[in-house]
Amino acid sequence: MKKLKIAMLAPIEEQVPPKKYGGTELIVHNLTEELASRGHDVTLLASGDSQTNVNLVPVFPKAIRTLPESKNIDVRRALSIIGAGRVVEYLKDKEFDIVHNHIGWMFLPFAGIAGIAGMPVVTTFHGFLKASYEAEVYRHYADHNYISISMNQRESAQTKLNFIANVYNGINIEKFRFFPEPKNYFAFLARISQEKGAFEAIQIAKKARVNLVMAGKIDPVDEKYFKNKIEPLIDGEQIKFIGEIGHEEKVELLGNAKALIAPIQWEEPFGLYFIESMICGTPVIANRMGSVPEIIVDGKTGFIVDGIDEAVEKIEQIGAIERLDCHKHVKKNFSSKKMADRYLEAYMKFLG
Repeated sequence: MKKLKIAMLAPIEEQVPPKKYGGTELIVHNLTEELASRGHDVTLLASGDSQTNVNLVPVFPKAIRTLPESKNIDVRRALSIIGAGRVVEYLKDKEFDIVHNHIGWMFLPFAGIAGIAGMPVVTTFHGFLKASYEAEVYRHYADHNYISISMNQRESAQTKLNFIANVYNGINIEKFRFFPEPKNYFAFLARISQEKGAFEAIQIAKKARVNLVMAGKIDPVDEKYFKNKIEPLIDGEQIKFIGEIGHEEKVELLGNAKALIAPIQWEEPFGLYFIESMICGTPVIANRMGSVPEIIVDGKTGFIVDGIDEAVEKIEQIGAIERLDCHKHVKKNFSSKKMADRYLEAYMKFLG
C-alpha cells in the first residue's frame, strides 16, 4: 500500500491521549499511533501537552479543559473556534494526501478556502448529529466526505449526508488485561449526567440489592444534576463514587466488576466504555438505544434491556455470561488494528 502523508485534526478539549476522560482524543491517539507504526507520515494537530510518536503541531499549549477560563462554557466554545482557526492557518499551503478531521462541524466551512481546497478532507463524526446548530452546518456541507462510527449514528442526521464508510472505534487491547473472576460489585463508568443514566444505574443497583462503584467526570453543566440527583444517594457502602479516574484505575474497576451497568438515556453513537469493559471480560448491561445492538451480543457478551426492571432481572442472570466470550468479541471486532485497517480502506476508496 502507498505510504500516505496524513494530517490528523484532534479536538483540543483534552490532550491526546487523555489522562482521564476523553473518548474522541483516545480514538485519535490509537489511530495516529497505529498508522505511524505502519510507516505512514502522520502529523497530529492537537493540544501541546499531547504525547505522540508523530510530528505534533500544538494548536494550544495545553488542553483547553485545563484552562481556568474554560469553566465558562461560552468561553470554552470560543476557544474551540479559535483552535479551528489556528488549524486552518497551519494547513494553508501545506501538502497532505489526506486531512482527517475529528473536530467536527467547526472545520467544515473552512475546508474549501484557498490553500486547503486542493487537499482531500474526510470527517469522522464522534457525536450525536441532532443539535440544531450542527444540523445547519451539515445542511450546507452535505456533499462533504463523512465517516460514521456506527450505523445508528447516521439515523440522527437531519440531512442526507455523503457517508463514504462506517468505522467502529477500536482500542489498544494490549493496554488492557483479562479478569477471569470478578469481585462482588457492579460498575458504572461514564460522565455523571442524565443521558448516561447515572441515576438509573443507582436505581437498578438498589432494586437488585447489589453493590455499585461509580466513576466519571462531572462537567460544569452537570454539577446541579450531580448535587440534586446523585450525591444524596451515595452512601459510601452500597453506592460508592470514586470520581474521575485514569487508565490503570479504569482497568481495575472494570475488570473486577461482575458487569458494567449502562442504562443510557440517549442514542449514544458509540459506547467506548462498552468495549473497554468487555475486553477485560466484564459483560455489559445496557439499554436498547443508539449503537448498543451493534456492540453488545445480547445474551453472550452482556444483556440489552428495556428499562430498570429488566436490567434488575438480568443482573440475576449475569453468571450465565462467559467472560472469555466478552474478551474474544472485542479482540476480533474492536481493536485499534482493525480500526486502522478500516480507515485505510476508506482513505484509499476516497482517493480512488
